Amino acid sequence: MSASMIDWNVAVQTGTRLLRPGPQVGYDEAREVVAQLRELSRLAQGHVREFTGMNAEEDPAPATIVDRPGWIRANVDGFRVVLEPLMEQMAERRGTGLLSGGAGGVVVQAVGSRVTGMQVGAILAYMAGRVLGQYELFLPPDPDGRAPTGRLTLVAPNIVHVEQELGVDARDFRLWVCLHEETHRAQFTGVPWLRQYVQDQMTQFLLASDIDPGAMLDRIRDAAEAVADAVRGGEGNLIDAIQSPEQRVILDRLTAVMTLVEGHGDYVMDAVGPEVVPSVQQIRSRFQGRREGGSRLDRTIRRLLGIELKMKQYAEGSRFVRHVVDEVGMDDFNKVWQSPESLPTRLEIEQPGLWIERVVGPRTLGTTSANGA
Repeated sequence: MSASMIDWNVAVQTGTRLLRPGPQVGYDEAREVVAQLRELSRLAQGHVREFTGMNAEEDPAPATIVDRPGWIRANVDGFRVVLEPLMEQMAERRGTGLLSGGAGGVVVQAVGSRVTGMQVGAILAYMAGRVLGQYELFLPPDPDGRAPTGRLTLVAPNIVHVEQELGVDARDFRLWVCLHEETHRAQFTGVPWLRQYVQDQMTQFLLASDIDPGAMLDRIRDAAEAVADAVRGGEGNLIDAIQSPEQRVILDRLTAVMTLVEGHGDYVMDAVGPEVVPSVQQIRSRFQGRREGGSRLDRTIRRLLGIELKMKQYAEGSRFVRHVVDEVGMDDFNKVWQSPESLPTRLEIEQPGLWIERVVGPRTLGTTSANGA
């Protein structure tokens, strides 16, 4: 394995070629959508800061508005930043072998990298038609060599497509989406250690992969069973199937923190309230129905790629945040951001009272929350 294990150019080309067309809008309308998304992103920053009490980045850069091909290119850039150094480390650990020695090895590697690039591109093409926005943690260096802290990106054609499909107020929906994504920006700019913690967990997860041939065969068999199970309507997914025992421990930590940040974003976008997004209840109801719907093929792909798991994270994380805020108030909830040790475990996500007892401390009889509960 080496830095060329994935042909990134092929990934971009394949993803762009397989993209479904976005909604048909005129040039003037497209410009209006872009301008409004930038404006609403700025507006959402203030609402998120006021509601959460988080010390987020002051006067951050405006949101970057992209189309579907632009989203693919941005994510490939992010993958390269994270994965190429790790691939070099894994190649050093593996040493010589089929992919590292002789002309035959070079040919195998070249063919394999193109195949992997096509696989990555196909996944990105599917995702590029679904993602509304994201906070990009991993970016290529600036021209002066400095590493950017992050970038908030909104995928304009997908936002327009969903608001049309749901039949909801366009401005309300766009602001609602911006509230979620700006919450992520607040998390990763207002909590100094969070970005590095997530990167460290991802690095440990990837470096903990089995490179023993026998173990790798077991992972392949598990992956095949996961595909069959997903087609039958089961809960199997490729993420679970390819894990080594050590990776499962790391993934528990990574899943817990991502459930927290995704659930926190979902909680904030709804809890900011109808005075900010008047039709928020209608939007949430219709959007939730869309999340849970789709054709059987679409649901199967979502299970295989772990998207169903991400949807579950939204719900579980939001329940955790809501329970804690209702019980102890926003100030005590924000103790979750004090250090990696204050993050909830997966068990504490399911049982928020355990986190409250461990991090906030036992509550005396008659204590009321900041919300008056």
